[in-house]
Amino acid sequence: MAGVVDLAVESGVVLVVGGTGKTGRRVADRLSARGYEVRVGSRSGAVPFDWHDEGTWAGALEGVSAAYLTYYPDLAFPGAVEAVGAFSRLAAERGVGRLVLLSGRGEEAAEAGEKAVMESGAAWTVVRCAWFNQNFSESFFLEPVLAGELALPVGGAVEPFVDAEDIADVAVAALTEAGHAGEVYELTGPRLLSFADVAGELSAAVGREVRFEAVSQEAYRAVLVEAGLPEDFAELFSVILDGRNASLGDGVRRALGREPRDFADYAREAAASGVWNA
Repeated sequence: MAGVVDLAVESGVVLVVGGTGKTGRRVADRLSARGYEVRVGSRSGAVPFDWHDEGTWAGALEGVSAAYLTYYPDLAFPGAVEAVGAFSRLAAERGVGRLVLLSGRGEEAAEAGEKAVMESGAAWTVVRCAWFNQNFSESFFLEPVLAGELALPVGGAVEPFVDAEDIADVAVAALTEAGHAGEVYELTGPRLLSFADVAGELSAAVGREVRFEAVSQEAYRAVLVEAGLPEDFAELFSVILDGRNASLGDGVRRALGREPRDFADYAREAAASGVWNA
């Protein structure tokens, strides 16, 4: 990070790419509460942004001092590295001083995207995350939880599930405060859980049984296709749940000086919101 001045960001627009997603909307809300001018980067935004339309990029970057970058459906998907790299270089050329990238833990393809941001010329921070707790209440695991069965191609794999609230807190700190440039924060929860453990935690929180069943990758691919989701998710599951992520990270503690939120606390709060009322 030679030559990069790591100062607090006190003015200018903060661009939040994916500002309506699980982490992006939380980041946008926190920034707005702190008095920052936030630009939500989405195809339907007041200033449109589309990863697949480079013609939208310059307008989205106008007046921006810092940007939070997320790539849907995942940074490890084909085309992501090229798009994120080109956008990051353009951002640096246009004077954006700080880029914070959401990345996936244990994903080799995602690490290529990280490298592209690191080489952009802007100050950078990588927020490299385990699986989100909120996948069970705001994403593709919501319907299975409501149905009472998690059928996944994961066997006995364990994962240190991380809370989106923690991710947002770290991202906002990295976007606005000094001391985070050049850091790769590995964000996890405080303990390792199998999907059977998760089913147990969810059962306790909702007061009814949520079962876990291990299924083949082929069977799960068919489920994804039926749900209109990328079938590449089935392959991604098998890659990142092969044991490579069966360890805890210290990113929340290093970035925020506190411990990460536990899955059980998340499950109780989500259950109280009524999201899992069948």
